[in-house]
Amino acid sequence: MQKKLLIWDFDGVIANTEDFWLKNRQYLLKSKLGIDWDLEKINRTLRGMSDKTKAQKLLEHHIEVDDSFWDEANSLDVELMLNQKFERAAGIEKIFELPIKQCIATGGIFEKTMLKIKNAQIENYFPLKHIFTADMVQNGKPAPDLFLLACEKMGEKPQNAVVVEDSLVGLKAALAAGATPIAFLGFYHKNQKEYLSELKKLDIPYFCKNMTEVYQIILKLFEPNGIG
Repeated sequence: MQKKLLIWDFDGVIANTEDFWLKNRQYLLKSKLGIDWDLEKINRTLRGMSDKTKAQKLLEHHIEVDDSFWDEANSLDVELMLNQKFERAAGIEKIFELPIKQCIATGGIFEKTMLKIKNAQIENYFPLKHIFTADMVQNGKPAPDLFLLACEKMGEKPQNAVVVEDSLVGLKAALAAGATPIAFLGFYHKNQKEYLSELKKLDIPYFCKNMTEVYQIILKLFEPNGIG
């Protein structure tokens, strides 16, 4: 089946940013609550989730955080974005420039996502109506809500959509939505054996180590529409 919509996650896909947010939350867990998790445990527990879903996951570990925790986390994130430029995935612009429908569906909130997009200097590729964030839906990833919303607003059925994701929760959300997932391994996950082992348990058809590989798959999946 030819595909008609390409949906991008942001953190860990478009730009190498996920570790920034996780390190901020690691710092706050230790400084505010005395919880000394190493970065590997932070990654296993919280990677790829909205802050709302992170809060739910922390509760499963009997850790309750209030609104001030997330307000401070957001302030740290904003300060970082104002002072550090993101590393964009090499070669991704070539895909952005393809004549196909594209949008962003990320676990961040809208205001913060707009700052991320500006920092990465990709705002010319994505108008506001092509940006979907966790605060627009009831349930964050791994629930399919965000990807289903993106498909609805972009006027395409989920089975005609391709999702580029790096996190397990994001890939599970894409599968739950009925979209075709591409697992991007270009940043943090490229050498993570445990992550790759978990991926093998899912029905993921495509694994890519870089955007050149993503580009080739996109050409293949969308080519009946005249790309190439």
